[in-house]
Amino acid sequence: LEHIVDAVLYLEGEPFSSYRLLRCTKNRFGSTNEVGVFEMKSEGLLEVTDPSQALLSRRFSQAIGSVVVPTLEGSRPLLVEIQALTNPTSFGLPRRTANGVDFGRLLLITAVLSRRAGLKLGNQDIIANVTGGLKIGEPAADLGMALAIASSYRDIGADPELVAVGEVGLSGELRPVPQLERRVSEAARLGFKRCLVPRAGTKASRKDIELIPASTLREAIGLGLVKSGNQPPKG
Repeated sequence: LEHIVDAVLYLEGEPFSSYRLLRCTKNRFGSTNEVGVFEMKSEGLLEVTDPSQALLSRRFSQAIGSVVVPTLEGSRPLLVEIQALTNPTSFGLPRRTANGVDFGRLLLITAVLSRRAGLKLGNQDIIANVTGGLKIGEPAADLGMALAIASSYRDIGADPELVAVGEVGLSGELRPVPQLERRVSEAARLGFKRCLVPRAGTKASRKDIELIPASTLREAIGLGLVKSGNQPPKG
């Protein structure tokens, strides 16, 4: 059927979320690298003119295990909140649950955190979730997911004025992501003061937001988590 039509559109979203993403997988007369964000209200399905602001409007900035990530949906930069929760397992094998993030990326991040960042997650159940019912598939969200897991495990909140973006390699190194400038500009527009980024690919500083470069995941965790109180971190 897709071969005989001019355009193919998919309306995506979780059943219990009011937000929907309209994606184009085929467009004979234009780009497919676009996405529309809508919200179901009493008047019907309405366009969300500022998706980043809408998705973060209910965020509790002081929450432990919460990190904001500047993603790209098509050509549109979008800020989303990734939450994570770790808890000692009650059974023999720890469980891994992914809602809105790729399950394979969650397993990869968990393994790297255990082997390269010194977090003992072998006996921990881990839940990762993207608020708003959205789905993230790009590796650029690796660093945000890792930071959220580390925040929950160490019971230390992340910097509430910080966003994090970067791909995590198997050796624990941070890899650059495409269109970093657009992601950082969106974070600055919404009032964030700092952005944790891979050191590789970071070219210049900015006046509207501070770029905090890190080479490894272990270094990024030390820079991104805000130590409060006198309790030493675990791991």
